[in-house]
Amino acid sequence: MYRDPETDADGPAGEHGQTMVEYAAVLAVITIAILLTIQRIGDSSGALFMKVVKILS
Repeated sequence: MYRDPETDADGPAGEHGQTMVEYAAVLAVITIAILLTIQRIGDSSGALFMKVVKILS
């Protein structure tokens, strides 16, 4: 694909760099969301496990 540098302010390199930054930001947000979900599941399952132990003992 041909781009005219006079009509494209960012140019191919600038646009590609912006795309990579956006991709990295989205990936970071998704990773944080997954880690928080895993932590929350771990906390609730730990509490449930403690309740079962108290009932059985």
